Amino acid sequence: MKRGQRKPPKSEAIEPPIPSTAAPDVTVNHASRLPVAPPQCPAHVPVPQNPGVVEVLPMLKDVPLSDRHVVFIRKLQNCCIMFDFSDTMKSAREKEIKRQSLAELVDLVQSGSCKMNEIMQEELVKMISVNIFRCLPPSTHDTGLEGIDPEEEELFMDPLWPHLQLVYELLLRYVVSSDTDTKVAKKYLDHSFVLKLIDLFDSEDMREREYLKTILHRIYGRFMVHRPFIRNAINNIFYRFLFETERYCGIGELLEILGSIINGFALPMKEEHKLFLVRTLIPLHKAKCVTSYHHQLSYCTTQFVEKDYRLADSVIRGMLKYWPVTNCGKEVLFLGELEEILEVTQSAEFQRCMVPLFRQIGRCLNSLNFQVSERALFWWNNEHIVSLIAENRHVILPIIFDALEKNIQGHWNQAILGLSSNVRKMFLEMDIELFEKCQRQYEEMEAGAGVREERRELAWKRLEEVATQI
Repeated sequence: MKRGQRKPPKSEAIEPPIPSTAAPDVTVNHASRLPVAPPQCPAHVPVPQNPGVVEVLPMLKDVPLSDRHVVFIRKLQNCCIMFDFSDTMKSAREKEIKRQSLAELVDLVQSGSCKMNEIMQEELVKMISVNIFRCLPPSTHDTGLEGIDPEEEELFMDPLWPHLQLVYELLLRYVVSSDTDTKVAKKYLDHSFVLKLIDLFDSEDMREREYLKTILHRIYGRFMVHRPFIRNAINNIFYRFLFETERYCGIGELLEILGSIINGFALPMKEEHKLFLVRTLIPLHKAKCVTSYHHQLSYCTTQFVEKDYRLADSVIRGMLKYWPVTNCGKEVLFLGELEEILEVTQSAEFQRCMVPLFRQIGRCLNSLNFQVSERALFWWNNEHIVSLIAENRHVILPIIFDALEKNIQGHWNQAILGLSSNVRKMFLEMDIELFEKCQRQYEEMEAGAGVREERRELAWKRLEEVATQI
């Protein structure tokens, strides 16, 4: 018996408002990459009786086992029809039929009660592609709303989400299912599919990005053949963000995936991973919107140093290179990240970068923004950092002594005065001879400050006299 060609039962037809014209090779973000020939249906795929029409089909559990795969494919074809969600009341019945079909497919794949052959898997991925690979709605930075405070801006909620959520859930269940053979699935979840999936991270809907994060992470874990490609694709997203657009919604989610990937790197670390740290992760600190993804970025950089302590010097010097000049909020974030890095830094690496590091810390101690100064002074509450400072006090104390004394003599914030006095007392207890030496040098410098000021004013007067004679 040719079961695949058995005549399907009669079904009620419902005209949809918008028949789908999208092919599975639609490219996200208005970018068409490669011309692709229109897909041809395999000989064993049942052709719908009325293309572009939603059919009311029986539940799969009520269909004989011999016909279940035919109805399964027809349901997938039903779900390829797209609807206009700008009007919630328009085509409400058809939308509900599609939603029920998607929910049933999710349950079926999750339960594993229907083992899918290659044709069924191909049709499943086609349906998923038609639904999720689309032109994303215009973002706020494309509509002239850049001046809006991100905290006051309303979260974007994609009107397609009632169907999109089920499609993403179906894709996730397919990827993680123990019945999914990766050797077969990689034919359909190929590089083109993965690349378009990564492009969707620019969606402004946070719910969609969360699903994408989980799915891409699962694909990375199960499909080893895709791992280098995924890392390169994410790297290219970061390059485009850094050097072209400086706008991308899913940087935080991509960094969260990378944090898990970095945690699994084998030692000794490959050169390509070290280059990724230096050329991509560290420059990500310079972006204006770094506050939106700094937590994930900090985790990634700390993971690198935990994996290979010799990278601490490169990370610290790289952060000093991109240190913010006028953004106090970013300075507080940088100080917090540096503290986490120093906690896993060994003495030899610390000695390589301590001079430029504590020159910057001295400037932070004297910051008129009390949060910056306070965050820098909190370093002396960390036992590991204090031990590193004590070990190298002969170099560090002369660098920051001037900043501590200026804080004690005249900082406007009482909390900073108290914290500076506590740090000064710690150095005094560490090495009283070194402290007294630094104090004498400071007093001599202050005593000579008046003489230097007089010389400077005299030089300006002479310059003015010469200028008037010309």
